[in-house]
Amino acid sequence: MSTMRDIIVTEVALRDGSHAISHQYTTDQVVRVAKALDQANIPYIEVSHGDGLAGSSLQYGLSRTHEMELIEAAVSVCSRSKIGVLLLPGIGTIKHLNEAAKLGVGMARIATHVTEADVSAQHIARSKELGLVTVGFLMMSHMAPVGKLVEQAKLMESYGADTVYVVDSAGALLPYEVKERIEALKESLHVNVGFHGHNNLSLAMANSLAAIEAGATWIDGSVRCLGAGAGNTQTEVLAAVLDRLGIQTGIDVYKMMDLAEEIVAPILNAPQEINRDSLVLGYAGVYSSFLLHAQRAAKRFGLDSRDILVELGQRKVVGGQEDMIVDLAAEIARRAAHNEALA
Repeated sequence: MSTMRDIIVTEVALRDGSHAISHQYTTDQVVRVAKALDQANIPYIEVSHGDGLAGSSLQYGLSRTHEMELIEAAVSVCSRSKIGVLLLPGIGTIKHLNEAAKLGVGMARIATHVTEADVSAQHIARSKELGLVTVGFLMMSHMAPVGKLVEQAKLMESYGADTVYVVDSAGALLPYEVKERIEALKESLHVNVGFHGHNNLSLAMANSLAAIEAGATWIDGSVRCLGAGAGNTQTEVLAAVLDRLGIQTGIDVYKMMDLAEEIVAPILNAPQEINRDSLVLGYAGVYSSFLLHAQRAAKRFGLDSRDILVELGQRKVVGGQEDMIVDLAAEIARRAAHNEALA
C-alpha cells in the first residue's frame, strides 16, 4: 500500500446487519454489542433499521424493537464511540432526524440512489444545523458512470456533507472500479471520501484496501460480516489488516476479535457466507437487502430465487422498490406455467 494514513472506521452491524436477522434486534443485543464496540474504541457505530430511520414497515420489514429505543440504549452505553444513524429521504424525514439528534446521536448518513443526490439537500442541511457529523451516502454506485458519480457527490458536498461515500450496495464493484471512483472523487471534492462495501463477490476487503490506496479515509465494516447479503468488510479483519499495514485506526484488535466471537456470533441465524443467492446479488448487481425478500418470494411461488435476483438486476431495480419483488416473482411463475402449458 503506497500511502499510509489514519482511517476512520464506521461499524454498521447494528444497522446493515439488521437486514441479515430480519430486523429482529433486541435492546439487550444492541446494548451488549455497542458497549463492546465502545470498549474496542470503534469511532462510529451506526444504529437504525436496515433501511434507515423509519424503515420499519411491511414493505421493508418490521422491526422487533422500535429503532429509537435501540438508538437511545446504544447512546447510553457508549463513552468513546459516537452513535450514527442512516436516513433515506422518502423513508425517513426531518422529524425522525430531529428525534434521533435529541437522543444524542453524533452522526447522520443521508443515503440516496447514486443518481438522486438532489433529494438529500434539506436532510444534509438539517443534519449540519443539528451539529452532527454529516455524511452523503451514494448507494448502488456501480450503476452510474464515474462522471455521473462525481456530479452527484459534488451536489452532496454543496449541501454541506463532511464526507461523501462510494457505496457498493450490491457488492458488484471490482477493485479497479473502486479505485477509479475514489480517485475521481478525491480529485473533485474538498471533503473526505469514504467507501462502504459488500462481500457478495468476496471482494469487500480487497475493495476497501483499493479505496484506501486511492485516498478514502472513511471505511465501513460489519463485525463478523453481519450485514445484508454476504455482509460487509469484516471489521475485526479490517482492523487487523490495517494494523499489519501500519495504518492507524485506534481500534483494539483483540477486543474486536473477542466481541465478534463471543457477542456477535451468537446473534447470527447462520454464519455469514457467500452462498449461491448472495453470489448472485454481486454477479447481477442487485441491492444486498433484497436477498431475504427474494428468498421468501421464491418459496411462496415455488421458484429458484436466483431467477428472481437476476431479473431484478436486468430491470435495474433499486432500493425502495422491494414491493416489486413479489410482483416479479408472480410474473415469473405465471410465465413458467404458461410455457409449461404450451409444451
